[in-house]
Parts: sequence; structure tokens; C-alpha cells
Amino acid sequence: MQQQQPNQGQNQQPMYQQPPNVITGKDFNYLTDMLSWNLLGFKKAHFAASQCQDQQVSTALEKACHMHEKHYQQILQKLQSGGSQNMNQ
Repeated sequence: MQQQQPNQGQNQQPMYQQPPNVITGKDFNYLTDMLSWNLLGFKKAHFAASQCQDQQVSTALEKACHMHEKHYQQILQKLQSGGSQNMNQ
């Protein structure tokens, strides 16, 4: 009687050298969330900076605002290019 070793070549998912050129429903939902989080962070930081009286705090909030805007734009550019550009640009 031959015993099978668990997970010995069975039910293993293939290893991809590059991610496939498809977006699953789960991927789409995560991308939507990332865009929403960055847009909300941008709006909240901008509003808080406009209400702040301390110049140093206002400057830090504007810096956070620009960071979220940059991330939002990077995600959009990546999606529009079909994933062919490097995200670290």
C-alpha cells in the first residue's frame, strides 16, 4: 500500500514570472479602495490645513495632502498605462 505525501505536487498554483494582464473582482475592489483612501486623505489634509492657524502644522498637512494626491495620480497612471510603467517613477 502506497501512502501519499500531503501537498506533493498536487493542487499547487503555478508560479508566475509576471502578474497576469487581468484584474479580478477582488483586485478591482482593492484598487477602488486605494483610490478612495488617497482621495479622502487628500481632501481631509487640505481642509485641515486651510483651518489650521499654526503655520508649521499647516505646512505639514499640505505636505500630506500632496503625498496623497501624488499616490492617487500614480495609481491612475498605472491603470491607464495598462500596468506597463514602473510604479516608482
